[in-house]
Amino acid sequence: MINKEILEIKKQFTPENCTITRMCGCYVDAEKVRKYEVNRSFLSLPEEEAFKYFEIFKQTLTGTLGKKLINMEFPLAQEEPGGTQEFLFRLRNSKLEDESLVDEFFNKIIGHYEYGENYYIILIHAVYDVPGRAEDGLEMFDASENIYEYILCSICPVKLSKAGLSYDADQNSIVGRSRDWVVDPPAKGFLFPAFNDRTGDIHQALYFSKKPEELQPKLIEELLGSEIPLSAENQKVTFNEILSETLGEECDFTMVRCIHDNLQEMIEESKEEPEPLELDKFDMRRLLERSGASEDKLEKVETTFEQTAGERRKLMASNIAETKKFSIETPDVVIKVSPDRADLVETKVIDGRRCIVIGINDHVEVNGVDIDIKEEEEV
Repeated sequence: MINKEILEIKKQFTPENCTITRMCGCYVDAEKVRKYEVNRSFLSLPEEEAFKYFEIFKQTLTGTLGKKLINMEFPLAQEEPGGTQEFLFRLRNSKLEDESLVDEFFNKIIGHYEYGENYYIILIHAVYDVPGRAEDGLEMFDASENIYEYILCSICPVKLSKAGLSYDADQNSIVGRSRDWVVDPPAKGFLFPAFNDRTGDIHQALYFSKKPEELQPKLIEELLGSEIPLSAENQKVTFNEILSETLGEECDFTMVRCIHDNLQEMIEESKEEPEPLELDKFDMRRLLERSGASEDKLEKVETTFEQTAGERRKLMASNIAETKKFSIETPDVVIKVSPDRADLVETKVIDGRRCIVIGINDHVEVNGVDIDIKEEEEV
């Protein structure tokens, strides 16, 4: 899925556009004991309560693709009877009216979701009548193209509100505030099937993780059976390892700066593309070639990529590129430069010492204090 398709589904989570038919919920305590369950028509919820659920569903589809939101493909084996995709397909087709399937689904999460406190599992079924689009991109609501039937799962932490004081109007006094168990925004979730090219794609799902570094592989394996993706941080570590292993002695300051600049250019060039830029082993070779790596280094980059990341793995450019900073670190010094001004930094040998040299203008601050460089030079 791409951002435009995700946004289209999020727009359905309003009272005016609601396409949700049914909602199931299961409240679980820290001991993995079910405390409360619900299975009802979503449209029968009070308006104020439904609005709170809409916010949860929107948040389950909010985040950067490749970080909090990850497209996952089902292995072919999982589409066979007994597979994860086949189970989700049956669950969706049941419209959540088969209590045994819903119960089995909740058990899968309770048995594999790693969380030591209370949480609330929410599962909805919806049917979206996808409107057609004219050549100018405007939606034609009287010309439906297809029906997108899906389920969305949100797993929300439930925490005790903080103790405090509040004003009691009946007693006209300040009293101790009652503490409630409050449903927090979702921590995990998924959408099945994926909404690709404005139609349902039963071969993929969209997975959500509020904390990109805590993907919970066991939960993914149980619910989706998909290949466990590299987290955003691990993609960056993997990228750095590939550079170090491939370039060896060529991995100097100038080379790394060139790679940084060229990667930024590649991201800028792909801005108009619907899908975010991803780098496979061939893209990595082109990046190093563009940055001036020698031929013998280029010959080994594809093999190094396969050994480090995997033969079919791709690295999201936004995860491996530093778009907000360009930093240089030594054991004692950390230098941060605006990414578009990395050219201000260079390395030189001065009086026999290797130095990092930063070009400056007349305005320099030290601990927030303006200093006069010209006076310093005259002393």
